[in-house]
Amino acid sequence: MTKPAFFQVAIDGPASAGKSTIAKILANQLHYVYVDTGAMYRAITVAAKKAGLSYDDEAGITALLPGITIDFKPGTPVQKVFLNGEEVTEEIRSTEITNNVSLVSSYAAVRADLVNKQREMTESNPVIMDGRDIGTTVLPNAQVKIFLIASVAERAERRYKENKAKGMDVDLETLKKEIEERDYKDSHRAISPLVKAKDAIEVDTTGISIDGVVSKIKTIIEEHQA
Repeated sequence: MTKPAFFQVAIDGPASAGKSTIAKILANQLHYVYVDTGAMYRAITVAAKKAGLSYDDEAGITALLPGITIDFKPGTPVQKVFLNGEEVTEEIRSTEITNNVSLVSSYAAVRADLVNKQREMTESNPVIMDGRDIGTTVLPNAQVKIFLIASVAERAERRYKENKAKGMDVDLETLKKEIEERDYKDSHRAISPLVKAKDAIEVDTTGISIDGVVSKIKTIIEEHQA
């Protein structure tokens, strides 16, 4: 196994398991670069919407890729996301994008394009990267691999609270169904399905505070840095 030039932490897991929240805090505390791969796939999905394409138009979406740039900039309370220079931080979290990103991210050309971009981000800085296939596909040689899980009920409750805070009115039972459907799509897609890497450490966040999870993973990282 080739050791990366800079330290890499891969955090994978299903939707709303807490990956992004935990990864951002850890990156800030450890002074690592945070790479939100989910936001990148969401940005491609937004690009398809803006181009007036159907989400099942794989050829059309593939044709958009050479002209797409995705950038991250610091923001409060969340990192800002830009698609071709236009901020799409809120748009990528809309219900429409959330319900269609699994399909768009299943396309081979989309995954190949973004995996290359994601790997380039590790070449000059230590990184914490979260997503669905980071430990298995994007960063297979990462020094630390974490697989975050949580019950469907707890993940739906988290998403419900996030939506309420944004003024979005979505039924809790509907969210549970959407999360279950997202889990199925992510784990059954043909290319880079959601799966726990053999050398990943599973961390169940059900009933554990954010600080508790951060502390646990930070200890794991420090042990591997020793």
